[in-house]
Amino acid sequence: MNMLVLGGGLMGRAAAYDMCRQPDVGEVVIADIDEAKAIEAAAFTRCEAATARRLDVHYRESVLELMKDADACLGAVSYTVNLELSKIAIEAGTHFNDMGGNNTVVSAQLELDAAAKKAGISIIPDTGLAPGMVSILALHGIGRMDEAASVRIRVGGLPQSPEPPLDYMLVFSVQGLVNEYVEPCVAIRGGKVVEDIEPLIDVEQIEFPPPFGTLEAFNTSGGTSTLPRTLLGRVSELDYKTIRYPGHAAKMRTMLEIGLMDSEPIEVGGAEVSPRDVFETLLDTHIPHGDDDIVLVRVTVEGVKDGKSARATYQMIDHRDEKTGLTAMMRGTALPSSIICLMMGRGETPPGASPQELAVDGDRFIEELLARGLPLEMSFG
Repeated sequence: MNMLVLGGGLMGRAAAYDMCRQPDVGEVVIADIDEAKAIEAAAFTRCEAATARRLDVHYRESVLELMKDADACLGAVSYTVNLELSKIAIEAGTHFNDMGGNNTVVSAQLELDAAAKKAGISIIPDTGLAPGMVSILALHGIGRMDEAASVRIRVGGLPQSPEPPLDYMLVFSVQGLVNEYVEPCVAIRGGKVVEDIEPLIDVEQIEFPPPFGTLEAFNTSGGTSTLPRTLLGRVSELDYKTIRYPGHAAKMRTMLEIGLMDSEPIEVGGAEVSPRDVFETLLDTHIPHGDDDIVLVRVTVEGVKDGKSARATYQMIDHRDEKTGLTAMMRGTALPSSIICLMMGRGETPPGASPQELAVDGDRFIEELLARGLPLEMSFG
């Protein structure tokens, strides 16, 4: 089968790297508005199957032409175009999944369900790490219970060697990071969906094996994606928190409260300036960028099995892969997205526009994760 990856950035090239190494994949086209980036991404795969194309995803006919030649397409570009890309995929008859980033866009994509079914294709938005892999693990854990009560999701991308003042390293876009810290969080509390939970609060301590020890986890937006809708009526509690080194949440909450994350422009010296633009620029300038990262994941499902209290736990501690050059965040985000795209191309997902936790078989997904060397550990008891 032939694959198409839209976007030649870090995540797009990592997904293409994975696709190229599947025996049933013929060609992998990597398309980007920056032709040099597309060529660089194709070279990164170190695979003859990868080819580069220049493409502006805002030009509908050009996208349609490329999609028609692919069995499945992965969108690794801005979430702002994912709805239109989904519509083009329906016209092209090509399976489509993306790396998401916005709940409103995801909801609009899921409304294309009837059209996607008619076209005989799968559309699965918001794939990756969190949301993404953790959503599928949550449903896998619920499936092992007779009755589920709660789902707790904790995820963090961290530097191996933290540096002050934030003990953080940019492992994905600064705009995406600030979105998580600004937008309201969605959870299930007391059996009801709550959509206005504040970010950067409800800090809890969380323990990981040495050398990590005690870390912190706190509310951030986006991580639950479609799970509240999927699990309403099935669990009484669901929440998502981001893991950081201790003290990070308090510092970022201060920045939020004094207005440095506000998007509305203010007048400064006679000029209109967006505080958020300034803040993101400063973060991008002064916070380390690098590839020496770690990804921590813990998904805990609690409930009842055979009349007794039960708990399913999924944990992953992943590092940069020196052999492949894939960072921990590239592995944790791009490989799950690639797996789902490949499953769609192989006909392993149902037609229609569906949340990944309902469209993807958890056992098969975990099998593919482990086959790629992702160190996922599972326990049930």
